[in-house]
Amino acid sequence: MPSTVTALAVPGAGKPFERTTITRRDPRPHDVVVEIAYCGICHSDIHQARGEWYEGIFPMVPGHEIAGTVTAVGGGVTRFAVGDRVGVGCFVDSCRECESCRAGEEQYCARGEVGTYAARDHTGEPTYGGYSRGIVVDEDYVLRIPDGLGLDVAAPLLCAGITVYSPLVRWGVGPGSRVAVVGMGGLGHLAVQIAAALGAEVTVLSQTLAKEADGLRLGAVRYAATADPETLPRLRSAFDLVLSTVSATQDLDAHLALLRVGGTLVNVGLPPGPASYRPYSLAGGRRTLAGSKIGGIRETQQMLDFCAERGLGAEIETVSVDEVDGAYDRVVTGDVRYRFVIDVAGLGEAG
Repeated sequence: MPSTVTALAVPGAGKPFERTTITRRDPRPHDVVVEIAYCGICHSDIHQARGEWYEGIFPMVPGHEIAGTVTAVGGGVTRFAVGDRVGVGCFVDSCRECESCRAGEEQYCARGEVGTYAARDHTGEPTYGGYSRGIVVDEDYVLRIPDGLGLDVAAPLLCAGITVYSPLVRWGVGPGSRVAVVGMGGLGHLAVQIAAALGAEVTVLSQTLAKEADGLRLGAVRYAATADPETLPRLRSAFDLVLSTVSATQDLDAHLALLRVGGTLVNVGLPPGPASYRPYSLAGGRRTLAGSKIGGIRETQQMLDFCAERGLGAEIETVSVDEVDGAYDRVVTGDVRYRFVIDVAGLGEAG
């Protein structure tokens, strides 16, 4: 019979969180049962819980930065065993047949990947995320968390980490690369660490110098305040890659001008409205304007292994299950350095 687990849910858009119980399916032959220890708070959780993107599926249990321990496996599971330290990211299934899925880029599934929460699986049942004590996921969509990473600091890597790792690798960042990271938040602070570990010379572009000490400590060689009108003109044609992690509308022409000939501006932040640029901003320097979306299972595992080998992880503030509403408000105002992680054990027994 399916099992029930305790969870934290919003009953409707913008409503406060409530403790509840949800039903998880019995493990199928290739399923892994995970007792969740920690779950990161992503800004997309807030957008969806507050109904800011589209009509959601309620009650909603958010959370797609999940870290925990395997407690049971189906009879056909070959990659995991009870006691393994594992993670679950932004999706829990895909069609497995399209070109993207066959290439290991399930995040671009032609039929649409099945989101970890606020989605419907292939049977039509709603999915519930990591603000809960347990989850059941097919082994093909489960990640192994290396021993060198604490479960708490690993949790945000399952979304924020792979979101910045994927474009840095895709656009060939390495020794000799000059990279600008726009924004020093949950994504940006990980982008600085990863880009520096790949061998790049990293500059942080932030509105103010309030986080300069952190940026330099995490691997940047330069930190510049964009509120100063002289900053961007002074850095024209300075970078091979500009990685924008911010969700606010930006001056694309000004940021494209930061690129050397052949450089690329990659957006991983998602501003709510349309953006515009002058075509000459691209043509004048053979520049590219691009976007990127998380990463596939194979690349996410590579990212976790990379971070463990180099001692990288999210800088976190742990919150209890009773502090999540307040944490949401603090994320919106930028009052977090740099990622909130929920101690999910506070929900009680896993079920």
